[in-house]
Amino acid sequence: MTAACRITRAAMLALALSLSGPALTAMAETAGAVEQSELPVVTLARAERTPIEARVPVSGSLIARQEVQVHAHVAGYEITGIEAEVGDRVKAGAVLARLADEALSAQLAQAEAEYQRSEAGISQAESQIASAEATLTEATAALARTRSLRQSGNASQAVLDQAIAAEASARAAAASASDGLGVARAQLAQAGASRRIARLNLGHARITAPVDGVVVARTARLGAISGSGGEPLFTLIAGGEIELAADVIETALSQLTAGDPAEIRVAGLGEVRGRLRLAPAAVDPVTRLGSARIALDPDPRLRTGLFASGWVITDRREALTVPSSAILADDQGERVQVVTAGRIETRPVKAGLIWQGRREILEGLAPGEQVVARAGAFFRSGDQVQAAP
Repeated sequence: MTAACRITRAAMLALALSLSGPALTAMAETAGAVEQSELPVVTLARAERTPIEARVPVSGSLIARQEVQVHAHVAGYEITGIEAEVGDRVKAGAVLARLADEALSAQLAQAEAEYQRSEAGISQAESQIASAEATLTEATAALARTRSLRQSGNASQAVLDQAIAAEASARAAAASASDGLGVARAQLAQAGASRRIARLNLGHARITAPVDGVVVARTARLGAISGSGGEPLFTLIAGGEIELAADVIETALSQLTAGDPAEIRVAGLGEVRGRLRLAPAAVDPVTRLGSARIALDPDPRLRTGLFASGWVITDRREALTVPSSAILADDQGERVQVVTAGRIETRPVKAGLIWQGRREILEGLAPGEQVVARAGAFFRSGDQVQAAP
C-alpha cells in the first residue's frame, strides 16, 4: 500500500472518531470499498477436462501409390488404334491400343502348320516302329529255325550266317525306329512352343491394361512403331490410389505409427482425410527430414503433383487443461497462479500437450480450481486480487 493511501486511511479514521452511530457505519463501508477497488483485477479460468490432440505437421506432394507402365510386348509393328486417353478409368484387361496384326496372324498360321506336320511325324514314327518290330520278330523266328536245322545237319553254315545277319539288321532297324519316335516327339514339342509364342504375339497386338486404374500418361501415337523407344505407351495409377509423399521433421518421427489418422489440405481442393501408411524409415542428412506416405481417401479430384499439407494425429484423449497463457515457464520449471479466496498461490505443475489454446496439466492441479488466465510474473503467493466481472 502506498504512503498516500495510508495517509488517506488515517484521515478517514480520525474523522470517524469524531462521528458516531450511522455516520460511523457509513464511513467504514466507504473505506472498505476504497480498499477493495485498489486490488488488482484478474481474469480467472477454471481447470477442466477437455479433449486434446497431439499432432505432427506434414507437407509434400501427391503421388501415385503404385504406378504401372504399359509397354508393347512385340516390337516393329504399327500402332493402328488408340482406345484410351489420359484421365480414363480402365479395368484390368481393357484394350488401350491395337497393333497391325496381319504378319502376326501369318506367323501363327505357319506355326500351326508346323505343329500339324510334327504331329504327322509322330504317327509316321510310330508306324515305322511297328513295322520294324514285326520284321524283328520274323527275323528272330527265322534265326531260331535255321539254328535248329543247322544242328540237325539240314542247313548249311552260310544259311545260318544269313539268318543271324538278318536278325541283327532287324534289331538295328527297330532301335532306329524307336529313336525316330523320340526325334518326332521333340519336333512336336518345339512346334508346340512356337505355336504358343505365335499365339502370344498375336494376343500382344492388343495392348491391354494389366490392372484396374486411371490412365495418367500416354505416349502411344497412331502410325508409330511399337518398341521403337524405351518409353511406356501408357502409364496407369493402380486402383486410382493417390497418396501424399510427406516430409516430417526428424524430432517428430518417434511419435508416428502406421495407421494414425491424418487431416490434409490439398491445394485448390480443401480438406481430405487419410491415414499414415508408411512411417519414415530414414532421415535425409542434409534436410533432416524423413519421408512418410499418407494414404488418402478416394476423391476423383485428386491429381498427382498437387501440393498438400496438414497434420498426422498421433494421440487423442481427454485431459485436465487450462489456458496456455495461464502457465509461466522459466529455468525453474512451469507453474500456474491458483486463486483461492481472493489470494494468489503460485504452484508448480507438470504441463503436457498444447491444443487449441489450452495446455494439458499432468500434475499439480485439480479439476475445478481457478487460475489466473493470463499469469503475470509480478504476482507472488499471498497477493490479494479480485476477479474480473
